[in-house]
Amino acid sequence: MRAVYYEAFQQLPIIANLPDPTPSPTGVVVKVEASGVCRSDWHGWMGHDSDVKLPHVPGHELAGVIVALGRDVRNWKLGDRVTVPFVAGCGHCHECHAGHQQVCENQFQPGFTAWGSFAEFVALEYADGNLVRLPESMNFATAASLGCRFVTSFRAVVDQGRAAPGEWVVVHGCGGVGLSAIMIAAALGARVIAVDLTDEKLEMARNVGAEILINGAKVDVVEAVSEVTSGGAHLSIDALGHLSTSFNSISNLRRRGRHVQVGLMAKAKVPMDRIISYELEIRGSHGMQAHRYGDMMRMIESGKLKPEKLIGNQISLSEAPAALAAMDQFKGLGISVITQFQV
Repeated sequence: MRAVYYEAFQQLPIIANLPDPTPSPTGVVVKVEASGVCRSDWHGWMGHDSDVKLPHVPGHELAGVIVALGRDVRNWKLGDRVTVPFVAGCGHCHECHAGHQQVCENQFQPGFTAWGSFAEFVALEYADGNLVRLPESMNFATAASLGCRFVTSFRAVVDQGRAAPGEWVVVHGCGGVGLSAIMIAAALGARVIAVDLTDEKLEMARNVGAEILINGAKVDVVEAVSEVTSGGAHLSIDALGHLSTSFNSISNLRRRGRHVQVGLMAKAKVPMDRIISYELEIRGSHGMQAHRYGDMMRMIESGKLKPEKLIGNQISLSEAPAALAAMDQFKGLGISVITQFQV
């Protein structure tokens, strides 16, 4: 199979011809029809994720068709159109039994703990508990764009953030995660404020549901949010993962407000005095379980959510190495998706 492949961190990946994968007894092999290019893949390529072992094939936002089944797979058949959470559960640990597969103690992550979907084929583990069936009406590019960004945002806004109609929700960073969160919060009836450093990305945020736009390069974000909301946001989400966005997201909350950290970051600058005196709630959000996809899919099929609007560029596998290496530059609008795998 053709795949994006690297043998050293921070060296530009190549397109290699690698052996086709085979399924484990409980797994499947999927022919990849689309795969999103995400900043999490960039973190893995940089060497920031200890789960990534060299040599490696990245990619974790995928959609495709089952072409091989393990002997113990019961719920799926050849030809099924599927996607998978980027954090997949083992099905045996305490967290999986409690329904919290997104924090599984022995989690399987394509593109991190195993070779991923920047390839013609990908092997996926624990298929019966982890795969998600795609509606026939959903194309593969849209399904891949759900990937980690849209589903993580759905869980962040709905489950972790508990956004409610009429509440002020601030989203810091208007990349794929942020735009997804904006769309979802707006669909729930929240009043959404988008924060970014570029007017171009803020305009896209308006197009997917943001009511108020704040350019952090021009104004003090915390002061601007406090003024617009008459005291601060009910819910604030750091969709980028930076010292300043995380600090601002916590600091722009009203009393007893809720902060959800989605953007990956190794260090944080935390206003602990504000957290204590305002009794703020701080939560992380790490993927979403396969069994929670149903509510999201129903909102998509009803037209309340339109993730296809978040797709930026559709690229070929040959273009993926350069796209991966450029993820830290935050260029372009929306989500880039690999949709062409043959030469």
